[in-house]
Order: sequence, then structure tokens, then C-alpha cells
Amino acid sequence: MTRASAQRPTRMGPWRFVVWFGTVSLLADFVYEGARSITGPLLASLGASALVVGVVTGAGEAASLGLRLVSGPLADRTRRFWGLAIAGYALTVASVPLLGVVGVLWAACALVIAERVGKAVRSPAKDTMLSHATAATGRGRGFAVHEAMDQVGALVGPLVVAGMLAITGGDYGPALGVLAVPGVAVLGLLVWLRARVPDPEVYEREATANTGEAAETDGRLPAAFWTYAAFTAATTAGFATFGVLSYHLVERHLMAAAWVPVLYAAAMAVDALAALVTGWLYDLHGARVLMALPPLTAAVVMLAFTNTVAIAVAGSLMWGAVMGIQESTLRATVADLVPSGRRATAYGLFAGVVGAASLAGGALAGGLYGYSIPLLITVVVAIQVVALVLLAATRATRR
Repeated sequence: MTRASAQRPTRMGPWRFVVWFGTVSLLADFVYEGARSITGPLLASLGASALVVGVVTGAGEAASLGLRLVSGPLADRTRRFWGLAIAGYALTVASVPLLGVVGVLWAACALVIAERVGKAVRSPAKDTMLSHATAATGRGRGFAVHEAMDQVGALVGPLVVAGMLAITGGDYGPALGVLAVPGVAVLGLLVWLRARVPDPEVYEREATANTGEAAETDGRLPAAFWTYAAFTAATTAGFATFGVLSYHLVERHLMAAAWVPVLYAAAMAVDALAALVTGWLYDLHGARVLMALPPLTAAVVMLAFTNTVAIAVAGSLMWGAVMGIQESTLRATVADLVPSGRRATAYGLFAGVVGAASLAGGALAGGLYGYSIPLLITVVVAIQVVALVLLAATRATRR
């Protein structure tokens, strides 16, 4: 057997790879989204104050995004994408069940942060491997299917945890312990996938060979990536968090607090649908599809912060649509802009940009909401106009 035939993933096509990796993400989201849904009450039960909960969860999110600036270049330099992905998933699925049994605040805080570190370790490597397979399936559709499956886990996990808490009378141990089952399945699937497809880059090499495109493997990140990152930062900075949206709904007595999780679940369903639709359109029309993102982002604040229930709910559902585009089509575009050899680095940098912009967006929405909602809407619309200019610059730079 030749070296080329040994590397060829003849036992699994690219679509099957995307779907199986989507199953991994579904099960992983089952685990960590289930845990994150009760992180605050769990830490409080161990004696944490609101300040401690805020600091710990904030540190976890900072680690999840900031450490990708390290794990991305590391993945490109070592080319150990499977090793980093498996290590990251293992850290996450091991940390979650332990949360229910440690019984000590400092240890629980450490595990909350460790779970987020696991996401930082695996994400650039995971996205890079997916980008190789989606070169053959269509980048938009491939990332969209993965995102839709991901959201199924994000819905099921919290519901299972809530059910276990109801059955056990609020005992966190069994509620988190049950998440070990999908966690073991995650690791088993990853090992199986690695054996079937040891080198996912083969998918992209075959796709570029069939189209006659040259596959670059090194060099600096292209100028189009940096203008695209600036566009992403701008549109994300004008994107209000669901926390601020739900605060408005409850404080203005538009919705009872008990109904907020139901609305969030509905927004996640819209997230999955929007990812699938825009992913399909992206493969047909390219990055022009993203021209819809800034207007949708502006529409969220224009609708969600009204005092009419139906309109505010519509704005919250539109928030889910924007999330779906951000989590699928924005990632797909990175793969089209950056050569294979630098892609994990690009995904790490991209995550850092999104994290910083998300922090700015949350602060902007929260600060201006308390001062003047009309001013908040005006500022967000202005930011989205800038985002459209930057997207046009990205397209021009790419050409």
C-alpha cells in the first residue's frame, strides 16, 4: 500500500465526517451546557457570593476565548489536531461530573474554569478539521449542519439536568453525574473517528485537486482575514447579549422569569434554522450573504427593547437568528479566507476578536440601556453601518 492510499479516508466520506463530528459536538454540548445551566446555583450552594460566581464564570469565558490565541498557533505548528481535540474534550467531560461530588468551593471553581479551558484547547483544532471536510461538502452547509446538531445538545442537556434535579429534590451530584454518560460517548466517538480519518486534510487536498485550485500551506495571514476580523468585531460589538434582553423582558413585566428559559430554547431553535439557511445560501452566493448580518443585528435592539410583548419576543427570536449566522457562516468564511497551514492560528485569533467584541457589546448594551434606549438603538445602527463598510472592504481585498 502506498503512502497516499494509506492516508486516503476511503472508509468515510466528507459528509459522514461532518455528521459524526456534529454528533460529538451534540454530546459535548449535552455535557457542558447542562452543567453551565446550574453553575451559579451550584457555586452558591457551596457558599459562593454573587461576586465569586461572576468572577469565576467570567474567568472561565476569558480562558475559553483568550487561550485559543495559544492553542491555535500550537495546532498549526505541531499539526496534532486530533491530539489537541481529544485532550480538550477529555478535560471538559471529566470536569463536569466531578463538579457534583467535590463539595468544596475552591475545587468547584477550579473545575468550572477547567471545563472552559478544555474548550479553548480543542476549538481551533476542531474547526480546522471541520474546514477540511467542508471544502468537499460546501463550507456554508457543512458548518451549518454542525452548528444545528450542536444546538440540539445545548437544548437537551439543560432539560435533562432540570429533570434530574426535580427527581432528586435538588441534589446536584446525580444531576451532574448523569452527564458522564454522554461524556464517555464523546471520547469513544473521537477515538473511532480518528482511526477512520487520521488525516482530515485529505478531504481538502482532494477537493482542491479536483477544482485545480492551489492549496497554500504557509505564509502570513492574508489581508482579507484582518479586514474580515474587523468586520466581525464591529457587528459583534453592536450585538446585545441575551442577558440584557431577558433583563428587559422581566424588569418591564413583559414576561415572567419562568418563561425566559422557554424563550431562550425557542431562540436556539431559530439559531439552528438560521445556520442551515444561511449556510446553504453561502455556498450559492458566497460572502454576500453576510450583508444581511448587520441589518439583522440592528433589528434585534430595535425590536427586543420595545414595551410590546409580541415585538420584544420577535426581537429575541431574531437574536437567535443572528447567533446562528455567527456560529456557522462566520466560521465558514474564515476557512475560505485563510490557507490550510495557518487556519488554526486564524481560528484562535478570530475567537479572541469575537470574545473582546462580545465583552464590548455586552457592556455597551447594558450601559446605554440604563441611560437611553433610543441612544442605544442609534449607536448600534451606526456600528452596523461601519460593519457593512468593513465587509465591503473584505470582499475588495480578497479580490
